[in-house]
Amino acid sequence: MRLMGRVGRGLLWVVLVVLLLVLAAVLWLRGTSRPQVSGEMRLAGLSGPVTVTRDAWGVPHIRAEASDEDAIFALGFTHWQDRAWQMDFQRRVTQGRLSEVLGEAGLSQDRFLRTWGFSRAAESALPALSERSRRMIRAYTAGVNAAMAQGKVAPEFRILGYTPEPWTEVDAIAWSKLMAYDLGGNWDEELLAARVQEKLGEGRMDDIRPPYPQGATTILSAGEVGEENAAPVGANAVTLPDATLAALRTHLEAARSLGMERVPGKGSNNWVISGSRTESGKPILADDPHLALSSPMLWYLADLRGPTLRVIGATIPGLPSVVIGRNDRIAWGVTNVNPDVQDLYIEPESARLTQRTEVIKVKGGEDVRLTVRESEHGPIISDVGAGALGPRVALKWTALQPGDTTLDAFLGLNYAQNWNEFREALRPYVAPSQSFVYADVDGNVGYTAPGRVPVREGWDGSEPVPGDGSREWQGFIPYEELPATLNPDDGLVVTANNKVLPGGADPLGNLRNWAEPYRAERITALLTAKPEGLTLDDVKAVQLDTVSLVWRDLQPLLLATQPDGDLSRAALERLRGWDGNQTTESVPSTVYEAWLAELQTMAGDELGDDTRLNALAVREQLREDGELCRSEAARVESCADLLRVSLKAAVDGLAARLGDDLDGWTYGRVHTVASNHRAFGQVDALAWLFNHAAPTPGGTNTVNVARPDPETLRQTHGPSYRHIIDLADMNRSLYIGSLGQGGNPLGEHVSDQQGRWTSGEYLPMSTDEGDWGRTVTLTLTPGE
Repeated sequence: MRLMGRVGRGLLWVVLVVLLLVLAAVLWLRGTSRPQVSGEMRLAGLSGPVTVTRDAWGVPHIRAEASDEDAIFALGFTHWQDRAWQMDFQRRVTQGRLSEVLGEAGLSQDRFLRTWGFSRAAESALPALSERSRRMIRAYTAGVNAAMAQGKVAPEFRILGYTPEPWTEVDAIAWSKLMAYDLGGNWDEELLAARVQEKLGEGRMDDIRPPYPQGATTILSAGEVGEENAAPVGANAVTLPDATLAALRTHLEAARSLGMERVPGKGSNNWVISGSRTESGKPILADDPHLALSSPMLWYLADLRGPTLRVIGATIPGLPSVVIGRNDRIAWGVTNVNPDVQDLYIEPESARLTQRTEVIKVKGGEDVRLTVRESEHGPIISDVGAGALGPRVALKWTALQPGDTTLDAFLGLNYAQNWNEFREALRPYVAPSQSFVYADVDGNVGYTAPGRVPVREGWDGSEPVPGDGSREWQGFIPYEELPATLNPDDGLVVTANNKVLPGGADPLGNLRNWAEPYRAERITALLTAKPEGLTLDDVKAVQLDTVSLVWRDLQPLLLATQPDGDLSRAALERLRGWDGNQTTESVPSTVYEAWLAELQTMAGDELGDDTRLNALAVREQLREDGELCRSEAARVESCADLLRVSLKAAVDGLAARLGDDLDGWTYGRVHTVASNHRAFGQVDALAWLFNHAAPTPGGTNTVNVARPDPETLRQTHGPSYRHIIDLADMNRSLYIGSLGQGGNPLGEHVSDQQGRWTSGEYLPMSTDEGDWGRTVTLTLTPGE
């Protein structure tokens, strides 16, 4: 017994020593990675003193005395302090250099990124920018490098064993190219059109992606734009062989692994309400961009004050401006327009091609040499595997063309003082085209959709076309002819990625470009239900609304199903009387989303791939007893059969996950937000530290977008940031982010906003120190 006692005490000491060593390692890692946020620093590159006061939520309130460039310097400094890994990862994505630090796991992404040439496009954009923008970029770059020189190292750099390179001016604009990809193209839909042409024949694309419904809500009304638009002629699609389609899909898969993919519900909501409709008599502006959710979150709130720069709002670490926000006179919000700015060209044998060799360095492996060919239209993106033996498919895209001056536009917005200056600031905007809503302290409200949008004469750009010169762009829509309105008669502008202009078509894109109209309809209905006296609380309620109008359309069709078995019957009964409100405690929401996910695969046997229908396509097939419902292999002969079979598949899958007791099938058990780390999110040993999850309400087509992944029902996309700006008193404005200001999992503020974000709370978006709570201040002074 004494021996056992001594052994037990010895093991206890071993455990204690191990725990102490682990604690010491954590404290060391924390101490070497957390930045200095108080006291004083002397830094070369400043022309005068700057204070950086971080509030209770980690938001930096930057005050520069000598120059606006000093404020931007401090923005770069704080961005690197709080989001170093995110910034370095983003520029590695742009450069196609993930394999250098991730090994072969990053190779497919690097091939995609190098072939498309995002970094080369960023390099070509830099010389085109204005002198003011170049000054700001230089100041921002100096601030990033000054923070890097402080020696604090993000945990990711230690885990992966590398030191980040100094920041460059090109790095300061490069991420905008990836944002343009994420928000500004439809080349994947052109691939789908080619697939449908091959498998189903001419004219069947409407079954897979129905056109925007006639008479559905548009952003601008006929009275605001005048004449209706005539629909353009189709493109005479070119059929692509399976090998070429497979090659092109490798790029889609690579982009998807980086969180960049077109999915239903991705885009944004924004709206602006004139003072004639509000309690205060001044406008209220709301915005919530819907993007892939990640850890760290994309956005970083910052408050910048210099001699002439006075702006607060959401920035993106790596970019030297406020992207969404307000200054002392105006406010703005953005949503994706979804214009058609990409085309796939099938190059003839006679096409002249240039080529270059890209060398991809692979950690732990041999270098990979990649040959990239280009035509006059753009990069050949079909040169992957067997695809290189088939047709040569080139991509033409506004964001890859030289002379991109989008950063001039965003910096100009930060300074604009009225509608005319706002419009002029957006004149150099290129991509990704956005629906900008506007309000100012004088009571004006407006809308505009800037960006380079190609003019196509006689074809609509919805399908791949020959590269023989017969389908070329005829320049771009002139800026003055792009959609815009100031002070509309109804005092309201609502955008939700829906069709912009009324009529049979839209010069910004073909009729399949737009998001389904459900969100826009719901927002408009809620805001017009109270024709006057709207308050901030009313606007909050709209932003957080989780009622699905899709359920309104599908309800009679789904409830007519003949259930197969007791579990299906019980699940169907739960749906009867449901109001479509997708709360975390709702059992019908779980049944509905699982069932809809099954129905969306109905075209899989016809197309031979994983294409999913959107809600409009499902609705139309069920209403018309469409051909896509049928499956010879599954012995499904009608939509009635499909409804029975799909309901059983859905409930059987839920029972396997959640058990047979339907009371336990609450939505929040399966519908949890997945804000995962881009590098370590799937690494079991590290995911627990870097990923963040929580139950969330909402669905794909609710105003509070919370698209469930069709395989898991987890939320991977949604409102990455929300703000509501009160033009009656700017400091009463509100914001909330999906996670937090910090990026270091061992530091503060990495996820302290998530609980409020999921429960529908907000934080003050204020420049008043009285609203900042507990603060810490770092003073930066000029030095050598």
